[in-house]
Amino acid sequence: MAEDGKGVERVTFSRGYDVCIMAIDGTWRRDCTLNAISDSDAILTVEGSIQGLNLKEFFLLLSSTGLAYRRCELVRVNGAEMDIQFLRGKNRKKRGAASGHDAVA
Repeated sequence: MAEDGKGVERVTFSRGYDVCIMAIDGTWRRDCTLNAISDSDAILTVEGSIQGLNLKEFFLLLSSTGLAYRRCELVRVNGAEMDIQFLRGKNRKKRGAASGHDAVA
């Protein structure tokens, strides 16, 4: 998942981090594991079926309190593995390559 043909710097974790995906309206929440992340996307492993979930736009909760999150959309599903892309707001500026990883550290 590269932007404009450039390689995306992705951090792959040796062990996954427990995170959740949650509907924008809060009607559903699913536990999953964060396997890799970059400034623009992430790779997750989801336990159980994702059928019936509206994954066009959702939140990725990076903490058990739900205070740290990113708005996302589904890019690809391969078995239990999902590729997601982080959505940017209309007024949000692009982040540098070094930022964006602090939420999972």
